[in-house]
Amino acid sequence: MMREGFKAVLEATGTIEVVAQAATGAEAVAAANLHEPDVVLMDIRMPEMDGIEATRRLPRQRILILTTFGLDDYIIAALRAGASGFLLKDAPSAEVIEAVRAVAASDAVLSPTVTRQLLDQVGRRLPAAVSQAPDALKQLTGVNARSWACSLPA
Repeated sequence: MMREGFKAVLEATGTIEVVAQAATGAEAVAAANLHEPDVVLMDIRMPEMDGIEATRRLPRQRILILTTFGLDDYIIAALRAGASGFLLKDAPSAEVIEAVRAVAASDAVLSPTVTRQLLDQVGRRLPAAVSQAPDALKQLTGVNARSWACSLPA
């Protein structure tokens, strides 16, 4: 039912054609190899082969992970496997459509929630020395660090 819903949303644009659907990771790999689509939408949890392994087996494909599982481990594993994007299934239809177009254009896409999670991961992993050595960073970049505050209209 989810696949049919995404198909209807994508094809309603009039510019995106769904050329195949798959119920398992193995079927997804076979369909992608047969049809060579511009973008593969891949879930994480599927029978026979999960979406991470299926992504790994499609190194030449542009893959957008579209899942309900926004766990840090899944996000990182999907990106390491070669995914070009990661969205959660609760994303608005317009965001999914734009993500498909962006990935087709060789861009990368992460939902805001996923971006926040990755930034939190990076922040926790940065060495403490970086935050304690601004002069060393200044020498590397040649500029002083600055901070900016912005207000956006509601």
